Amino acid sequence: MGARPESGSRTPVELAGMPAAGALYRRALLGALPGLGGGRRGADLPAVELTVGGVSVDRAQLADYDRVCGFRLSDRLPATFPHVMGFPLALRLMTAPDFPLPLIGLVHVGNRITTHRPITADEKLDFTTYAENLRPHGRGRQVDVVLIGSVDGEEVWRGVSTYLGRERKPGGRDPGERPAAPTATARWPVEPRVGTQYARVSGDHNPIHTSRLGARLFGFRRPIAHGMWSKARCLAALEARLPDAYTVEVVFKLPVPLPSTVSFALLPDGGFALHDSRGRPHLTGLVR
Repeated sequence: MGARPESGSRTPVELAGMPAAGALYRRALLGALPGLGGGRRGADLPAVELTVGGVSVDRAQLADYDRVCGFRLSDRLPATFPHVMGFPLALRLMTAPDFPLPLIGLVHVGNRITTHRPITADEKLDFTTYAENLRPHGRGRQVDVVLIGSVDGEEVWRGVSTYLGRERKPGGRDPGERPAAPTATARWPVEPRVGTQYARVSGDHNPIHTSRLGARLFGFRRPIAHGMWSKARCLAALEARLPDAYTVEVVFKLPVPLPSTVSFALLPDGGFALHDSRGRPHLTGLVR
């Protein structure tokens, strides 16, 4: 396992503008093909932190995002929206040749967001991203990708996405029995178009979400919903209950196939969950 760079050992790299996510995905897809640049990857995490300053909110994108995820139309950003704004920067980090895990095939297994105060659409954000905590997992290796949003030098938002790079290992299944599903508060149909609609508003065009062929190449019978759409849809259901500053953490479990029907449950002490029609968990979450 590679060493974890400490904050003082990372080299700041400021980019002139937000990278184009589409080009980064194309590069990652080509690199995944035999003989086209997959190559040997770095053993350690890249000792850099990437920064882009003065990122404006695209109000049309925000409105489309609100509609796709179920939020009320507002100039106030949902807690998950800065993730969308800064995602291309994190993607640039994860598609670098020295990133230890190949992007194609990475599984988003967890996400924690802290919003320190409300952020409005007329504010410009500076984004910084870096990777930390590369560690072993029963099914491969995990890494945390940190994305920070600041306004005038003040951190207003932080997201930590945990990704699993699956590797062939003996065993690897989680032990223990699955607990019973909680009583559903609501049931939502998830239409096939959710994959392409969320890809369009988020810039996350991973083919497992938008293409039947792309999904099959990675072991899914049909496309699956983006994990961050599922998280956002749950937060939209909680929108009236959320304070101005909070942390919301989710663990992604079974993917949501497209189409399907999911059951949302509101749990005591700020918890929530999403299950399929057979009671199997898609995600569990907690607001605190």
